Amino acid sequence: MPFGEAFKLALQSLWANKMRSILTLVGMVIAVSSVITVVTLTNGAKQFVTSKINTYGAAVITVSKMPETFMTIEEYVEFQKRKDISYDDYRAIVDECKSCVSVGAQRDSTGKVVRGTQSTTDTDIRGWTWTMPPISNLNIVLGRSYTEMEDQHSAHVAIVGSDIVDNVLGAGDPLGKEIRVDGAPYTVIGVGESQGKMFGRSMDNWVAIPLTTFLEAYGSNQSLQILVNSGGGGAVMESVSDELRVILRTRRHLAPGAADAFSIDSSATFGNLLVTILNNFGAVVIAIAAVALVVGGIVIMNIMLVSVTERTREIGVRKALGARRRDILLQFLIEAALLAALGGVIGVVFGISAAKLITVAVSFPSSVAIWSIPVALFVATAVGLFFGVYPANKASALDPITALRAEM
Repeated sequence: MPFGEAFKLALQSLWANKMRSILTLVGMVIAVSSVITVVTLTNGAKQFVTSKINTYGAAVITVSKMPETFMTIEEYVEFQKRKDISYDDYRAIVDECKSCVSVGAQRDSTGKVVRGTQSTTDTDIRGWTWTMPPISNLNIVLGRSYTEMEDQHSAHVAIVGSDIVDNVLGAGDPLGKEIRVDGAPYTVIGVGESQGKMFGRSMDNWVAIPLTTFLEAYGSNQSLQILVNSGGGGAVMESVSDELRVILRTRRHLAPGAADAFSIDSSATFGNLLVTILNNFGAVVIAIAAVALVVGGIVIMNIMLVSVTERTREIGVRKALGARRRDILLQFLIEAALLAALGGVIGVVFGISAAKLITVAVSFPSSVAIWSIPVALFVATAVGLFFGVYPANKASALDPITALRAEM
């Protein structure tokens, strides 16, 4: 029997039993859609992390009291015993680090921004040195950043995110307007580029003020974070990290062989950890989906066995009219593969749609991994073929005389 004719017969058989075919698809749809959803979300998160690292600067080194990542409460308690990174440490690195391209420092707080009757809460208040906007690749779309003199003399000037412009400053030119940040007046001199949302939280609800001004307003009894542009990766970054380590160890009078009382990380450290977590999460979900695929395959096999039983007389008639064993085998294998492939197609559509709905609902980044679509369809079809072999073989092995005697 030509393949085209076998394909047509398989379609007719599936169409004649629409409800049974639809129920058979459920397991395969669930398995494929869950895999596609996870892969799409994981791929989007990886791209987001990569873009943020590239935006922040792959050559940026962070000096802090605590590392960017830690795993246990014991580690946290131990890191908390370290001496704070101070403004004097920042000045020492500025003066002594010969390999550093640029050095900045920052500290954050959460506060309230008010202008007239308009206000915001839970606003990220950033204390930045004048070098921080270039180090963090902040694009100022309107106005300017503050100068070194404004930073040194604790000027009350501010750069704001787009949420502050939209929700507090109102219509008109935002530059030159006065806002009150936790009760203190500041003049807006710049507006940062909009960053959108992440996990449902706006990334534009922030105000940046000179670090010296921040320390006067909020106190200097907490640790700073120092950021250094090393000017390159690899060996260059290693060399700059070593120089920073020498400066800080000398300032802390650490004996040779003693552990560092501070942390030096690259901007990619947290990104690498997050990507690892996402990969592990994806692996767990895909393992669960694999179980669903097996269950879906078993459902296909059981339905095909029922179909063989119901169509025993039909098989007998076809064999009596000259159908060969391989013709029967081919038809039932095509039916199983079609069911699985159709379930795969529906699963791909559902999976991508679910990922995009999650993106809309909670702003979790998603990006379709093109490779995952043909892989999902191939695996679904392969599972259908694998579990369809037994019922197809059983159908093809029926004795035509016995089959003709079967009850309709």
